[in-house]
Amino acid sequence: MALRPAWEGHLRLSLVTCPVRLFKAVGEGDTVRFNLLHRQTLNRVKQVWKDPEDGTVERKELVRGFQVERDRYVVVEDEELKALKLESTKVIDIERFVEAAEIDRLYWDEPYFLVPDGKPAQDPYAVIREAMSGESRVALGRLVMTNRERIVAIEPRGRGMLLSTLHSHDEVRSQEEAFEPIAEVKIDRRMVEIAKQIIAQAHGPFDPAEFNDRYKEAVRALIEAKVEGADEVVHRPAPGPAESNVIDLMEALRRSLKASPEQEPKRDTPVRRAAAAPQAKRGPAATATGGGKGEARSLPRKGGSHAARRAVR
Repeated sequence: MALRPAWEGHLRLSLVTCPVRLFKAVGEGDTVRFNLLHRQTLNRVKQVWKDPEDGTVERKELVRGFQVERDRYVVVEDEELKALKLESTKVIDIERFVEAAEIDRLYWDEPYFLVPDGKPAQDPYAVIREAMSGESRVALGRLVMTNRERIVAIEPRGRGMLLSTLHSHDEVRSQEEAFEPIAEVKIDRRMVEIAKQIIAQAHGPFDPAEFNDRYKEAVRALIEAKVEGADEVVHRPAPGPAESNVIDLMEALRRSLKASPEQEPKRDTPVRRAAAAPQAKRGPAATATGGGKGEARSLPRKGGSHAARRAVR
């Protein structure tokens, strides 16, 4: 399936301009999505807008309103928003270059692949990319996405470039306010040295494939077991921290240093528990399905397309 661009326009460095497209660098993965159903009928429910005086309102009758005070709104039409054509709506104008290390990690937001749009864009795109390669600087610019102007950082990445949206200053909260309750304590340097040894023992390369979503896997296993007709699905929770009578921090650090990685508890997965009755006597399990754009794909229903809808619990 071809990727859909999230934005299309031009990248400009001084007098050098080239058409570009943006593609999301991070997707949702194999996300588990649920639909809301009526418990009694298992029919999928629909969202309905209601006016307190006129009742149900059609989607086409809705307008945007900004609340200026209680029960008073300023209405803004789509045409009025489209008329606010900032240059950054269709052009990413590189304004300056900064050291990448100068941008606090709190400001980095969502990454996008920035690619040339069409054959004529290849040469100017390559010139900009190569000029930035080998430098520790990133380019800063602006673009309008999802009805707001965003600050963006652009950097070379392999054969292409990576564009990352940045949070604005008013979006980043003060760390002083968050850390204010943290007390000043006097630390035993011996404890710090032991903690550093524990950190050194756990040091290793970063492999994102090792950090899978175990909760999502457990949910999928639960759904698959229900579809296959399991009467009960039991998920054994991961064991919590081992109970210990150690209340001395130094002793806890020493024990942690002696513990080997092999002693860590292993995660568990859902287990299917079948009923005592023979499988042949159970009716086919069915999953409620619904139509609509963007809904989750339902697992196949056993017993044919006309199988009776019933709750699978």
